[in-house]
Amino acid sequence: MRKRLAKNTDRKKWMKAATLLMAGMMAFGLAGCSAGSGQMESTESNLDLSENTGENKVHEDFSLNVNSNRASDYAKNEVPLPITGIGRGISTDVKAKDKYKIVVMTRNSTNPYMIGMWDGGAQAGKDMGVEVQTLAPSEQDSINEQVTIMESLLDQGVDGFVIHPSDSKGIQPVVDAANEKGIPVVAIGTAPDTGAFMRSGVDYYETGYLVTKELCEAAGGKGKAIILEGPAGVQNMEERKAGIEDAIAEYPDVEIVASQTANCKRKEGMDVMENLLEGDGVQDELSIVVCCNDEMAIGAIQALKARKMDNVFVGGFDASKDASQAVKDGDLYVTYNTDPYGSTYLACTYLVKYLNDKTLPEEYFIPFPSERNDPLITKENVQDYIDNYRWFK
Repeated sequence: MRKRLAKNTDRKKWMKAATLLMAGMMAFGLAGCSAGSGQMESTESNLDLSENTGENKVHEDFSLNVNSNRASDYAKNEVPLPITGIGRGISTDVKAKDKYKIVVMTRNSTNPYMIGMWDGGAQAGKDMGVEVQTLAPSEQDSINEQVTIMESLLDQGVDGFVIHPSDSKGIQPVVDAANEKGIPVVAIGTAPDTGAFMRSGVDYYETGYLVTKELCEAAGGKGKAIILEGPAGVQNMEERKAGIEDAIAEYPDVEIVASQTANCKRKEGMDVMENLLEGDGVQDELSIVVCCNDEMAIGAIQALKARKMDNVFVGGFDASKDASQAVKDGDLYVTYNTDPYGSTYLACTYLVKYLNDKTLPEEYFIPFPSERNDPLITKENVQDYIDNYRWFK
């Protein structure tokens, strides 16, 4: 995967341009939305930290930690990590000094990403000598049930949580309750506005930006584009969509003709794509389809294949097993290795370090994987990824 390093210089130029744009937006306070939307409300919580400014500090009182939607360049590329490797090759020298119990709670138990989180947490527990319990709501993506699960565990000797909540506002009260008991909470994906011990997982804006740049370049910087969004108002999906839109904005000859949610589901991705292809002139000029996860991308590909549209560049995110095969087959042009296995393993490692001796993360948002891990997966490196870096079984 190191052969993609030659492209990193250009990508950093792209990211700097996007950084300036976002910084300008923050200066005018264009942040936030109504309560319960899963988005952050204050300009403080939307600090752009692409350059390390020292504002990404972790406080000993976790309630003082304010979520940021970007990771600093230092956190992405230089901060020393307490792990080595990536995907199922990840490992750590950290060992638990006592009997700890960590709960890994995902949004659902069906999406391949969430299953990858469970697997990574379980392996981290084995490697460090920690009890790791993996849970998800029985009603898929139910924030109310996620809150109930966490509330029921706060008095049962849990020492830390790794959570992928369905909504940043809805999870906030129980994160506050955990802080009152001194129980650290690591957020992956969507994070509460305040109070997380740290945030990990990928920098979602960056993922959207880089994948979309790859698609636009492949399409020669022209044509029509369709975006298949994640669930409306969910923080990490909104961050990714912002990256997608900013990348397309750099190509005046690429026009977004539709942007619609397919809720991160394969069948819905196919159905939505079929409907969008009925639009006037869409089939003739469509060159790019960027989907906010691999499941929607695979569904979109099925719809395109049904119409024999094999000249459209499709991108997704997660580098799942099925997506990797689609890249090998030439159906999916690019995906991004979000490595839920490694992200969760890393989160558990930071928790154990804190539980051992109160060691705080060097920054609040430490993304994994990030630029240093060469996360873009295309046909040129997909077999290397499958053989050496994959997160799925």
